[in-house]
Amino acid sequence: MADTIDIRIYYEDTDCGGVVYYGKYMGFLERARTDFLERRGIRILDLMNEGTFFVVVGVDIRYHKPARYADIITIHTEIEEITVASITFSHKIYLNNPETKISTAKTSLAIVGTEMKPKRIPKDMIEALRA
Repeated sequence: MADTIDIRIYYEDTDCGGVVYYGKYMGFLERARTDFLERRGIRILDLMNEGTFFVVVGVDIRYHKPARYADIITIHTEIEEITVASITFSHKIYLNNPETKISTAKTSLAIVGTEMKPKRIPKDMIEALRA
């Protein structure tokens, strides 16, 4: 099941030409993933306090059209794959409406413990992710 969030583009998100700076998309994707997890009852702060962390191990992003200052973008996020110790998210970013796709991305996250070694995803988390 996909979740969506809307993000307003501020001046700080753009380059000197008023186009969203490519690196800013990483922060937008982070917000989308965090909302996706929290809507399923997976709180990042609780996991951190328990010694469980998500680390990004891969990003593949394609830019199809630019977003500009004052635009509203919508990010659709869903799970593409869950393994024993990783989650891959698929993102589609639209401009102001679902007909104008401006970017597609995949982010892969590993689940690690306090020593940064891979950690098995708990079954209850897998169930929540698939809900």
